[in-house]
Amino acid sequence: MSFLRRLHPLDWLAGGLLALGVLCVATGLLPHGPAGDVLQRIGPLVVFLATVIVLAELTGKAEVFDVVATWVARVGRGNYALLFLLCVVFASVTTITLNLDTTAVLLTPVMLALATRVGIAAVPLAMTTVWLANTASLLLPVSNLTNLLAADRVALAPSEMAATMWAPQLAAIAVTMACLWGFYWRPGRRGAVSYAPPAPPRPKDRVLFRVCAIACGGFLVALLLADVPLWSASMAAALVVVAAFAVRDRGALRPSLVPWRLLVLVPGMFLVVETVNAHGLHDVLAAAMGSDNDLVGMLRSAAVGAGFSNVLNNLPAYLAGEAAIPEANHHQLLAQLVGVNVGPVITPWASLATLLWFERCRWHGTRIEMRRFLGTGLVLSVAGTLAATLALAATT
Repeated sequence: MSFLRRLHPLDWLAGGLLALGVLCVATGLLPHGPAGDVLQRIGPLVVFLATVIVLAELTGKAEVFDVVATWVARVGRGNYALLFLLCVVFASVTTITLNLDTTAVLLTPVMLALATRVGIAAVPLAMTTVWLANTASLLLPVSNLTNLLAADRVALAPSEMAATMWAPQLAAIAVTMACLWGFYWRPGRRGAVSYAPPAPPRPKDRVLFRVCAIACGGFLVALLLADVPLWSASMAAALVVVAAFAVRDRGALRPSLVPWRLLVLVPGMFLVVETVNAHGLHDVLAAAMGSDNDLVGMLRSAAVGAGFSNVLNNLPAYLAGEAAIPEANHHQLLAQLVGVNVGPVITPWASLATLLWFERCRWHGTRIEMRRFLGTGLVLSVAGTLAATLALAATT
């Protein structure tokens, strides 16, 4: 009973979805064949998710993110405009290379702690983190679980996906920057004119710091240049970091490093969505998105993906939408990917990264005004999705 009382509401959600998915299979609502295909498809995704989160958590413990955040503030030299640009780059690179959930889980407390350390408003930094965790997740398969699914469907290697999605990614980040500055960073919103740069960073264990930094760099190089599965690259980097901690700081290697909640949530969500798809959702989405692979079809797919993500969640939104798009319509599918990645910034449950971000903000004591969050998120969702979809159409 004490174990059950310690469970977070998100743990109950994950467990409930898995139980519901298993029940769907057991009762025949979802036949064993499609259920087996779904589980086989997500196997590599689950391995990747587990290993990349472990890699990111230990990299955070080695103070890599803290050091980078501190240097970002120092390079800003008290200038808010420069600090804004540097924070955008920092959050974008973290999302692109290490997954949006990593940005939500690890970068959020680092940025909030940095705000406290240098005496600046926390909300602009917090919003930079959560918005770019979503809108900067288009470029590489590693950036988002939805990207992994889409890259598999259209047979795009990481370098090929980057070559396809660079323009919509830049468009999404540009719109995000405009919204961040207008709503949160401009004078009169941030609450200060300048800030005092922090002292130079000094990691406690320089060996762990260097090993983790090199492992993350190696993971990125392998991702872009080597023809290896994503799960094997993330596993290799995680094993290097785990081995280093086993030698230098064995106490940090705890079972809680493994993202058990996500590993339960993802299979359950896939099974439930596959069941709903088989009982009517597929037809509704197919009618809403149409079957055109031109600009109109792309805009419809992106709009449905963004809207459905904010109603439910972006992962089931992608899964359901993917099944409703004709196999040959790669442009329409990539437009839907834009919608489910850039669009889910309105409601707190639109993406798992946003849910995790809210949890971290609450733990830090940073108050997020819900009406403002919803209103500004709506502007970003519409403008960002539209700009990124038009950029995709112009370059494909």
